[in-house]
Amino acid sequence: MADKTYLDWPFFEPAHGALEQALDAWAGANINAIHGRDVDGACRTLVRQLGDGGWLDHAVGAIDTRAICLIRETLARHDGLADFAFAMQGLGSGAISLFGSAANKERYLPRVARGEAIAAFALSEPQAGSDVAALQCAAVPDGDEYVLTGEKTWISNGGIADFYVVFARTGEAPGARGISAFIVDADTPGLSVAERIEVIAPHPLARLRFDGCRVPGTQRLGEAGQGFKVAMATLDVFRTSVAAAALGFARRAFDEAIAHASTRKMFGQTLADFQLTQAKLAEMATGIDAAALLTYRAAWQRDQGRKVTKEAAMAKMTATETAQKVIDAALQMFGGMGVVSEHPVERLYREIRALRIYEGATEVQQLIIARELLRDAAPALEGKA
Repeated sequence: MADKTYLDWPFFEPAHGALEQALDAWAGANINAIHGRDVDGACRTLVRQLGDGGWLDHAVGAIDTRAICLIRETLARHDGLADFAFAMQGLGSGAISLFGSAANKERYLPRVARGEAIAAFALSEPQAGSDVAALQCAAVPDGDEYVLTGEKTWISNGGIADFYVVFARTGEAPGARGISAFIVDADTPGLSVAERIEVIAPHPLARLRFDGCRVPGTQRLGEAGQGFKVAMATLDVFRTSVAAAALGFARRAFDEAIAHASTRKMFGQTLADFQLTQAKLAEMATGIDAAALLTYRAAWQRDQGRKVTKEAAMAKMTATETAQKVIDAALQMFGGMGVVSEHPVERLYREIRALRIYEGATEVQQLIIARELLRDAAPALEGKA
């Protein structure tokens, strides 16, 4: 039922449309959105399925942002956990794709693409979420190794990952300029899962502890002190894809709302016959298209090799906030049915809430957008002074 006319937009090439259609058919045949209580097991199974299907090839190595976004949007329409499984393979290995040595790429990326190794991205800390420059986890050089001490939290795939890309303070300079990035295998002595974290849309999530964890210098990504650059370059790719996942959730909710409103009988007519319903559907559809335009503009722009910090932030902010409104409106149309556990709209209602927070909360996106606007305006303003 989903409207696919957006695939004809000039942002896309014919291969992108073919990719979306093939994945949509595959997901319809292979993915079940109800996973039961064993979320870890379900996530492992989904990673392997995505690897066997060849879909994880698009998440590692040479990055086509539009392909990643279309895959996330399509998977999110079918199942939030499938989208999560794909996204974390990409985010967890993205820094290796962008900054890893040839040896590290060869060691990790093929296994990630086959679904044989689960990846994770370990940036946030108990006192440093949005403020990356406040990281306290330390990596102290010791000969040819680094010794990591500290904690990370809110780490997706925490507890099931085979390796983590960890950001730690190496002290080359104050703030963001003194952070480096490392690949840390999950079985490295001194690395432990301190706590598993349960959230409203279940997925593997944990707090990690590093206690004298020794990592070879060859596991560092990029130069010492470039960890902030590594993190931001990785997030610039996958922040846009968060917007795409939100689009997938919103499109599924809209389809559910249209189908329900067209068949639900009320007072001798259908719910869709009421002008109040029509107005709400119009708002929902317009919001989805506006978010999609921002999302795929950012994805296209990055694929042209252009800077997308501002555009990715605009896309992420607009798409996640819009999806929250669309899903809430859809749930309202379903009435009591909408809050029944495991109803499609109820699942979407739980899934969307975290997207307004992770990889930069809405308020952080606003700060990023304003900072970029003011930076761009500064030269012209100086000329008028």
